[in-house]
Amino acid sequence: MDSPTVIDPVDGKTETSPVRRRREARPGEIIAAALTLFVERGFAQTRLDDVAGRAGVSKGTVYLYFATKEELFKAVVRSAILTHIEGGEAMLAGFSGATVGMLHFLVREWRQLNSGPAGGILKLMVAEAGTFPAITRFYMEEVVLRGRRLVEQIVARGIARGEFHPHDVEAVARVVLAPLTMRSIYQHSLESADPNPLSDERFYRTYLELLLVGLSRTPGNTP
Repeated sequence: MDSPTVIDPVDGKTETSPVRRRREARPGEIIAAALTLFVERGFAQTRLDDVAGRAGVSKGTVYLYFATKEELFKAVVRSAILTHIEGGEAMLAGFSGATVGMLHFLVREWRQLNSGPAGGILKLMVAEAGTFPAITRFYMEEVVLRGRRLVEQIVARGIARGEFHPHDVEAVARVVLAPLTMRSIYQHSLESADPNPLSDERFYRTYLELLLVGLSRTPGNTP
C-alpha cells in the first residue's frame, strides 16, 4: 500500500511518511529534530530548512508551530531541560526524607540529562552566548537561575534540619553546580580526545562523596 500523503496547511506542500502523522505529534517531532541539529551544528548554523528535513515535514509546518528559530530553541530547552528542573521542584515540595536524598536525586537527573543529546546544549550556550544575547538571557533566567534556586532550597533545607553545616547557601549552590557544569561541557567537547576518560560511575560517586563530606555535620554521612 502506498504511504499516505498529507497536504501541509501552510504552504500546500505534501508530506509523505509510512504512517499518517497525527497533528498533535508534530511539535514534538520538530523539537526532537531541532535538538539534534542544534547540538550537532550550533544555534547559528542550524537552519529551519534543515530542521524541517530532519523532522520529515515542510518548512511551512515548522513555521506553523514556531514563528522563529529563537522560539524553536526555547521550546527545545523547555522540553529537554526544564522538565528535569520541574521534576526536582516537585519532588522537593513533597520530600520528607533526609536531604542527602535530594542531592542524590539531583545528580541522577543531571547524569540522565547529560547522557543524551540535551547534554550538549550547555556547550552550545557557552560557545554562542556572546553572539545571541536574547537566547542567552532566556537560558540564564529559565535554566541557570531556576536550577540554582532549586539547589539553594535543597541546601537551605539541610541546614534548617541540622543535617548540614551552616554555610553561605548562595555560594554553596554555585559550588555544587560548577563541577556538574564542567563535566557536561567536557564530555561534549574535549573528552573525545581524552586517552583515559573518567567513567560516569567514578565521577559522580567521587563528586557525591566529596560534596556530602563537606556539607554533612557527621563525617562520613554519605548513604
